[in-house]
Amino acid sequence: MTQSVADHPILDPRFAPPFPQAVLPVLRNPQLRKNVAHAIDVIQAKRGRLVAEKTDWQELRTAGSALRAHVLENLGTYLEQFESRCTAAGGHVHWAADAAEARQITLDLLRQHNASDVIKIKTMTSAEIQLNPFLEAQGVHAHETDLAEIILQLGEQEPSHIVVPALHINRSQVREIFARTMGLKNLSDDPKELTNAARRYLRQKFLTIPTAISGANYLIAETGGVGIVESEGNGRMCLTLPQTMITIAGIEKVLPRFQDLEIMLQVLARSATGERMNPYTSLWSGVTPGDGPQNFHVILLDNGRSEMLRRPVERQTLKCIRCAACMNTCPVYRQTGGHAYGSVYPGPIGAILTPQLMHMHHAQSLPYASSLCGACYEVCPVKINIPEVLLELRSQVVNQERRQVGRVFDLMYIGLRMANFLFTSAWRFHLAQRLGRIGARLVTRKDGWIHSLPSIGGKWTQTRDLRGLPDQTFHEWWAARAKEAK
Repeated sequence: MTQSVADHPILDPRFAPPFPQAVLPVLRNPQLRKNVAHAIDVIQAKRGRLVAEKTDWQELRTAGSALRAHVLENLGTYLEQFESRCTAAGGHVHWAADAAEARQITLDLLRQHNASDVIKIKTMTSAEIQLNPFLEAQGVHAHETDLAEIILQLGEQEPSHIVVPALHINRSQVREIFARTMGLKNLSDDPKELTNAARRYLRQKFLTIPTAISGANYLIAETGGVGIVESEGNGRMCLTLPQTMITIAGIEKVLPRFQDLEIMLQVLARSATGERMNPYTSLWSGVTPGDGPQNFHVILLDNGRSEMLRRPVERQTLKCIRCAACMNTCPVYRQTGGHAYGSVYPGPIGAILTPQLMHMHHAQSLPYASSLCGACYEVCPVKINIPEVLLELRSQVVNQERRQVGRVFDLMYIGLRMANFLFTSAWRFHLAQRLGRIGARLVTRKDGWIHSLPSIGGKWTQTRDLRGLPDQTFHEWWAARAKEAK
């Protein structure tokens, strides 16, 4: 049975429910929240130790930020240089304006090589364009090779983290998935045994499937090369054994020089996995006769990135190196995990990236999925001011809603005007307090808390309780105290 893109709504913001609605089942799942919190604690502790040993960490962040900003200011120049150098080395560069064009280019290339199966290195750009379900619908089966992605693919689940996609699944759940799908009834939940099961499952695919698809951590304009960092070695297998390699990369991934990796590899490894260096860093350029893939294609994906580039505040979103440090420190993500974001890009970076990729037509609730505490800005290795972008997107959402329904019918706008009317007069404010206490009695329970408010107030009580109004305000208490003193 073939599947369409719409069959995977959790990864497609066009069909995902608003964040406040999507988060409710997650908050009621204690095991999932426990899994997420434990994994994040481990990653954060490792990162903290590795960052602390770098006396020049802040200088590295500044250098990384400046480098990424320079790339974005000169993106066209470096992309053209990359295309020229990659082509000269025997590669083929394709330009895709949007997700649909990228999918079609990929399919056309696979058909040229008569591919009915492909092996894949973990790639977020392919998930962004919904490539797997599209290929499945066209009769091409994509086999994930990253351990976490295998777990998700076999378990028919969706990723919840950028770097550790199966972060929400514990090892006993992994054992159940592998035992059921691989027919290994006596499989234990020992990590080594689980890893060996995945290795045996993949080995034959590595040796027999001649076509691979990858993403890219970096595109190097100076050499026309592509860089991939990973922790398991599956990527190295996909880069060397197949005859055809198709790389799908966002246009923002380019770096000017090979030397720039000196900065980026240091900040990425420490921020992403708490390591001094990624276990596998693979770099390749073009085609070498008799060595590695003999057909090499790079698909440069725009898909809304050029539009972001034109706006000064939102442009900094494209500096992201996908390390997930912002997610690991975010108090909202810690409580909700990644599924509530309804996108392949969850957490703080997803809250600003996804709505922009959707041209602000979908995922408008995500900019509000933040406490604006600023922790994401403090840990970002390339200094993306995520809170600043969140506020800008929130203003766009508000203006969008006003244009759709008109100010006269905007409940938020009416509420703010009423608050302005009440707060600018002492007697009106005190009258409102008295009337508020009377009205609050209707919704305050015996425990003194308001658990549910009607209309627009329900957005607050949907995720938190509100203490009932006191019987006496501070001003009333002070006045009574002064009267008694006389």
